[in-house]
Amino acid sequence: MEVFSVLTPGGYTTIQDEGRFGYQQMGIPVSGALDAFAFHCANLLVSNTKNTAVMEITVMGPRLEIMAAADLAVAGAGIGMTLNAQPVETWTSFSVKPGDILDIQQVQSGCRAYLAVNGGIDVPEVMGSRSTYVGGNIGGYHGRLLKAGDVINCGRGKRLSGRRKMPSDMIPAYPPELLIRAIPGPQDDFFQEGLEVIFQSDFMVSTKADRMGYRLQGPEVRLHKGMPKSIISEPTMPGGVQIPADEQPIILFVEQTVGGYTKIVTVISVDLSKVAQATPGDTIRFERVSLETAHKLYQEQQKKMQRLETKLSDA
Repeated sequence: MEVFSVLTPGGYTTIQDEGRFGYQQMGIPVSGALDAFAFHCANLLVSNTKNTAVMEITVMGPRLEIMAAADLAVAGAGIGMTLNAQPVETWTSFSVKPGDILDIQQVQSGCRAYLAVNGGIDVPEVMGSRSTYVGGNIGGYHGRLLKAGDVINCGRGKRLSGRRKMPSDMIPAYPPELLIRAIPGPQDDFFQEGLEVIFQSDFMVSTKADRMGYRLQGPEVRLHKGMPKSIISEPTMPGGVQIPADEQPIILFVEQTVGGYTKIVTVISVDLSKVAQATPGDTIRFERVSLETAHKLYQEQQKKMQRLETKLSDA
């Protein structure tokens, strides 16, 4: 069913779900929504299942003409939004009808927002996922960013009986100074003073920040004397923090499969959503935690999502 006609596409708008797993050995990255928390919340607000495809909006949103009655929700970055020139709340479901104009504007805090529609965005699955990998022209809407004139379909989903609203105490803030928790390794033994620097310094997000990774600027993170500046290329994962030859950290995201630089620390999974909402000029400080703490925080987040799902389904 045709649900959106794209009037203007926004800054960098793609179709994403949880990601494409099991093909990294072929050079196909995971892709998927960078802010997993906001992605899941947007889907919960319109009663979608967990891995339903949405629009990922970066910095500037699209302008859409509605082509079918549907329930929508936008979660993530603080972003202005109007329906037929009237303000609409984020983190809350709302209904639309044919002929409506939804205008999603520029972010006011954070970087990425997620637009979900009941039934999900319907594009072909490629290797088990609807996520867009623009670098490989794979998945999503013809493997690319959305552009004016595109017509987006949605699947068949049950309409909501009433409005769903995210509890205010569960809506994250997106401050310009971030404390990001990380575990040393896997190549932390290549560093000595460098580990002290990474955990005791402020780093600024540079303009080289995209779905592949965020390059930071700050004090030099030096290898221990005598250690090689690169390693044999090995698989990478989202959250790994590489130290390239210029000794400035790079936080890896979802569109890289291998790398030959040492990785001094790894950002814990529950904090990757925070990093995904950072914009150039924001400040990041790393906090050292143990693997046991990371597991505990992940379990707590899973329980939080289960409670949220129960609360919203009862609404």
